[in-house]
Amino acid sequence: MTISKAFRAAITAACFCFCGSVVAADELLASRLGALLGQERQALAVVPDSRMSVLTSLPPADERGVETQSGVIYDRAYLASQPAATGGRQWECLAQALYFEARGESIRGMFAVGEVILNRVDSRAYPDTLCRVINQGTGRRHACQFSYTCDGRPETIAEPRAWERVGKVARLLMDGTPRALTGGATHYHTKAVNPNWAQLFPRTASIGSHYFYRQPLRIASK
Repeated sequence: MTISKAFRAAITAACFCFCGSVVAADELLASRLGALLGQERQALAVVPDSRMSVLTSLPPADERGVETQSGVIYDRAYLASQPAATGGRQWECLAQALYFEARGESIRGMFAVGEVILNRVDSRAYPDTLCRVINQGTGRRHACQFSYTCDGRPETIAEPRAWERVGKVARLLMDGTPRALTGGATHYHTKAVNPNWAQLFPRTASIGSHYFYRQPLRIASK
């Protein structure tokens, strides 16, 4: 064998040795990462859903210093300046829900209840239209999602001025007013009651006579 052939053979052997070391190192690293990810999944599996939701959700925009739409839209004078609201069946469903669930609240409180309903429409866990969300469970006494639809009392609009206000709120929400009050809430209840689910869901806001909650996230496991 000539010197040049011997040199090339030595280089080739060194390359094989080096490449083999790289492959072995990559396999070792992949193995260790896999083990760490497995341990992480096991650790996450024991964290309660309510705690996980708090840990993985962003704080409200105002707490993060993110500028949101001016609070002027929650002012009675601003609402009074808006034209009388009209709309189709979906608008009517939302306006009725606000009338029976929140007409005695402040303007901010009306918007907050409306946010919950629209948040449910956007969630895969609920029906995909306003009317279906609002009437979910209707027909089963005290088993519906919004109590006025199954409390056995007639749904009579007896306060025209309140109806005009909630109609405007419904119109503004449907037209895209930012939902900046409840932190993505999908549930609420009056402060006079304490349902069992309220112990499990993270509370996101307290507005008027209502507490607001976000449905906990569920973490998929393998």
